[in-house]
Amino acid sequence: MEVEVKLRLPNKSAHQKLLASLSPFHATTHRQHNTFYDGAAAELSSRRAVLRLRFHEEPDRPKCFVTLKANAVLANGVSRVEEDEEEVDYSIGKACSEEPQKLKDVDCRVLRRVKEEFGIESYVSLGGFKNVRNVYEWKGVELEIDEVSYEFGDMYEIECESVEPEKVKGMITEFLKENGIEYSDSVKSKFAIFRAGKLPS
Repeated sequence: MEVEVKLRLPNKSAHQKLLASLSPFHATTHRQHNTFYDGAAAELSSRRAVLRLRFHEEPDRPKCFVTLKANAVLANGVSRVEEDEEEVDYSIGKACSEEPQKLKDVDCRVLRRVKEEFGIESYVSLGGFKNVRNVYEWKGVELEIDEVSYEFGDMYEIECESVEPEKVKGMITEFLKENGIEYSDSVKSKFAIFRAGKLPS
């Protein structure tokens, strides 16, 4: 079970102000491209699951991760989701993103599990979106500040994985208030926003 604090920033100005406030703690930046998949008969979505390929597009160290997510619940700015993730060869992932049926032939634990548990015989692509993720080592936790680019607009979000989400949320919101940065609890996951085709109001 992955448990994360998720807070939404209202605009690019708040995002830039937060990046400046956190600059002494910056660890790395990931340029991500996320693509999503279902079975041709909606085998995953009908059971509240989705398959994701996430590409880290850094030229010197490209990576690809295949992830199965299921039964996501987001309430009061805390997300809980069943997640199973595994790194696969970047070139194999790219080939699958271009021809989703190749996912059937990839020998990895997560995709074997998808086939066994959901009985998928044919894959379809749902599309995807890009994200610039700045990572900060801050007060003993890892903050991820996201700038998500959808075809219908941009969205800015703070994420922090923790076994003590309420405590960490309090730390983050106190920091935001001290620095005059507006925020709100996230009410939809990035994937749910992508599928809705519009940003939350």
